[in-house]
Amino acid sequence: MKFTFNKKEKLKSKKLIDLLFTEGRSVSAYPLRLVYMPTTFDEDLIAKTGVSVSKRNFKTAVDRNRIKRLLRESYRLNKGTYFNNFTTQHAFMILYIGKDKPTLTQVENRMKLLFEKFQDKVSEKIK
Repeated sequence: MKFTFNKKEKLKSKKLIDLLFTEGRSVSAYPLRLVYMPTTFDEDLIAKTGVSVSKRNFKTAVDRNRIKRLLRESYRLNKGTYFNNFTTQHAFMILYIGKDKPTLTQVENRMKLLFEKFQDKVSEKIK
C-alpha cells in the first residue's frame, strides 16, 4: 500500500457519513475516536477516511485545520502497516475529541493504538 492519501481515499459522501454515524461502530484511544463501518465502493480501495475536529473545543479555524492536518498525516503514514491484509472495504471517520493542541508524535502514537484496537475488534468479530 502506498503512503498517499489522495482524493479517492477521502470520505466525502454525505449519505455515507450520515450512515456511518447512525449505524457505525467505534473504538477510542483518547484523544482520538474512530467510527467505522464495513461498506463497498466502486473504486478498488480498502478504506475511505474522513477527519473531524470539534468547533466547540477549538474556536479558531487555524487550530482545527492544524489538528486535521496532523490526523491526516498520521493516518497516511500508518495505514499501510495496519490495513495491508484487510480484504473488506471500510468507511472511517477519525475524530479528535481532546481539548488541548497535540503534537505530531502524540497524534501518531495514539493513532497506532487506535488502529490496533480496531484490528482487535474486527478480528474478534470474524472469529
